[in-house]
Amino acid sequence: MDHPDWAAKGYSPGLTNEDLAPTTPAQRTWGAFSIFNVWTSDVHSLWGYFLAASLFLLCGSFLNFIIAIGIGSLVIYALMTLVGMAGARTGVPYPVLARASFGVWGANFPAVIRAIVACFWYGAQTAAASGAIVALLTRSPDIMAFHKTTHFLGHSGLEVICYVVVWALQLLIIQRGMETVRRFQDWAGPGVWLAMLLLAIGLCIKAGGFDFTSTIPQDVLLEKTKDAGVPGTPGSLTSLMAVAAVWITYFAALYLNFCDFTRYAKSEAAVKKGNVWGLPVNLLLFSLVAGVTTLAAYKVYGEVLIHPDQISAKFDNWVLAAIAAFTFCVATLGINVVANFVSAAFDISNTFPRQISFNKGGYIAAAIALVLYPFAPWEGSAAGFVGAIGSTMGPLFGVIMVDYYLIAKGKVDVDELYREHGRYRYQGGWHVKALVAAGVGILFSTLLPNFTHLLPSWWGLYGWFFGVAIGGASYWALRMLPEVESELTRRA
Repeated sequence: MDHPDWAAKGYSPGLTNEDLAPTTPAQRTWGAFSIFNVWTSDVHSLWGYFLAASLFLLCGSFLNFIIAIGIGSLVIYALMTLVGMAGARTGVPYPVLARASFGVWGANFPAVIRAIVACFWYGAQTAAASGAIVALLTRSPDIMAFHKTTHFLGHSGLEVICYVVVWALQLLIIQRGMETVRRFQDWAGPGVWLAMLLLAIGLCIKAGGFDFTSTIPQDVLLEKTKDAGVPGTPGSLTSLMAVAAVWITYFAALYLNFCDFTRYAKSEAAVKKGNVWGLPVNLLLFSLVAGVTTLAAYKVYGEVLIHPDQISAKFDNWVLAAIAAFTFCVATLGINVVANFVSAAFDISNTFPRQISFNKGGYIAAAIALVLYPFAPWEGSAAGFVGAIGSTMGPLFGVIMVDYYLIAKGKVDVDELYREHGRYRYQGGWHVKALVAAGVGILFSTLLPNFTHLLPSWWGLYGWFFGVAIGGASYWALRMLPEVESELTRRA
């Protein structure tokens, strides 16, 4: 650490580097449009579409879909605004903000968990993007023959090649830093929106029109959703509750690290405005496009296609199929850079600030995603994968938000976050109460529902919510206990 301002403020070298330090006024260049495009980049991906289309099948009708997704989107907006305000006010990334509640060294615990989750999502999104390229290339008989006959690492040779190529392309975007990320998302997000809309309109025309009262037959829905792990039949109250819960949980990772982006915002007003258009409005419209496309595709092709690359593979025109594949790939690159690479880069950098920069942290995360590919843990039920991944982060979110808003009343001493022996040292740099509370939350949100049969089968779908509530409440109780004892002693 050789920055004179950091030395003057007493920042510890082991807690600071160029990427983790508070943003300066000159770095706060993100307006409402850039914040809005964080969400267009995050939502408009193959996985986002796949999830929305899968949830549409569970709703049974457009009205149910609008209600469930609408309620979920409003909750997402409220939670993201809470996190976004913390980033805009402090100018620090997620792992540094976590130091206020977990301690200057203890913050590595939630940071590493978030980084691991980012690596899983990074791999899942990269696989989805490469799948769109595979769907395009296999239109050629020769390449299809290669696809069917050559296999290694548990995948076809073509799938492996496409995965590695897409994986490498993402590194080119991020290596130039956060300003390049902003520029990329500012054109990629709207471009993907346009392509998705054209896909929906084209299918509706081919289907001979569209009627919002149209539905996919119930027997088809039952067959397609039987392994989703969601209780109730499509359209039932229990099913709709699960849809809203899964939609909210899908954003569990960004509830933690949205401040990685809002720390660059020009103002709190820019965050609020960008969130309004990027979340409830954008989420609902995108979900409707996914629903319309799914229903129109069923009318045209007579089968349920919830992967957009499956739809583009059926196009008669090779050029249109190529444009669709390119668009889907760009969309997924956008979310991977925004939601996964950035977070993992900051989180891993936070563990060893002097040795690991933002770029190095991102490269480590990308390498882990490459190693995960042969195992493909993201294949299977969309709802199940989202729930298992998201539930782990609920307790962390609960602890950090309770600490910031209820304990600290929205006021954090930013300089102290970078001092090893400062206010947030707690017990040798670790805040035991936060770690205990997070551990209790993770026990009930992730470990018991996923590795035992002690809890009801539906518990896992709401694991993130239980994690937030139990983790946050445990932390509040542990922090309040000394004050209660002190008050009782005083009165005695």
